[in-house]
Amino acid sequence: MGSSDSASSTGRPSLVCFGADIDQLRDAAVAAEKAGFESVWAAEFYDRSATIALAAMATVTSTIQLGSGIAYGFGRTPLVLAAEARDLDALSRGRLLLGLGTGTTRMQQDWHGLDGLHPAARIEELVGLLRNLWRLHEGPIAHDGRFYRLHVQPTAAVSAPLRTDIPIYLAGVNRRMVQAAGAVADGLVGHPLYTRDYVEQVVRPMLAEGAARTGRRPDVPIAGYLICSVDLDEERARARAAAQIAFYSTVKTYNPILELGGFMGEAEAIRAAWKKGSKEAMLAAVSDPMIDAMAVAGTPEQVRQQVEQRWAGVYDRTLLYPPTFGGEPDLRLLIDSFAQ
Repeated sequence: MGSSDSASSTGRPSLVCFGADIDQLRDAAVAAEKAGFESVWAAEFYDRSATIALAAMATVTSTIQLGSGIAYGFGRTPLVLAAEARDLDALSRGRLLLGLGTGTTRMQQDWHGLDGLHPAARIEELVGLLRNLWRLHEGPIAHDGRFYRLHVQPTAAVSAPLRTDIPIYLAGVNRRMVQAAGAVADGLVGHPLYTRDYVEQVVRPMLAEGAARTGRRPDVPIAGYLICSVDLDEERARARAAAQIAFYSTVKTYNPILELGGFMGEAEAIRAAWKKGSKEAMLAAVSDPMIDAMAVAGTPEQVRQQVEQRWAGVYDRTLLYPPTFGGEPDLRLLIDSFAQ
């Protein structure tokens, strides 16, 4: 692996910031750092840039690690992505964790104008290119690969970056993408729908298989999203968790998780309600076992207990993810609930 990042985990929770505006993201990063969180992660969507959010967070914090969870790897050229990561690592004084994902096939096609074919092989090639680009000060790059052509002959001196081994985490759900993370990345970003069983029975073995393919250590760390719905009202907290689970369950890409958990019946009902435009029916289709398997939800005391009792040891980094489907989350309440 390119970095010793996996050894730096403290066991403290991390925070995912998603859906808020830039000012709120900065405030949340400051609060998370003061509360003793290990890291804070900026998500990306069609209306939010993870790299810009991380830059904003870097300028107002000094010790907390900063991760992109995730940035779309295929939405940028390798050259641009490498330059952004280089600058972010310098801006944060070496605190960057570069989390990359491909998005679904539909997102690749409709958002980024790509064919959506062979995403795992493509991102494996991308990771190698990024690491080469961070060593551009050592000499020119000439790459003619399956997916990328890159020829860079510097016309002026190139300074060495702060780090040439910025940790790269890859997001994955299906077996081939998880194997890609094991084969070439410094870690895996786990999806919010992951269950403990899916991590133990599918993800860990597939990471080890990917690592074996390239002769690497099998203990690839996982930075796993965990839906964390905190409210002073337990029922309201569970309803928000159900809304987030329902939103993700509309995507067939996540069927392997749902099938292993025995939740395909719920998923089919959720998708039928989605097609009818009934949010109420979607939420009603999410069962209590589904919430308990995929999320922690309740009062501050309840969610702390659930994290400790149900999720201890599942992830190397636990990324607490406040539900965003149906409204902006109360980041401050979540942060206060886990303050050291």
